[in-house]
Amino acid sequence: MSSVTDKLKGRIKEITGKITGNQRLETEGRTDQARAKVREAVRDVRERARGVRDSLRSNRS
Repeated sequence: MSSVTDKLKGRIKEITGKITGNQRLETEGRTDQARAKVREAVRDVRERARGVRDSLRSNRS
């Protein structure tokens, strides 16, 4: 699943949990959203690392 999908799914679960008073569902929603944020952060770090690697390689040439 993409991070956007996880965010949306998490938000829906959180809202549904709040409306129905289901704390477990609300917590699952927050967890899904946090997972999506972590996934985005990891992706950003990977992209930056690739950029640094590529710039170092181009400087050697």
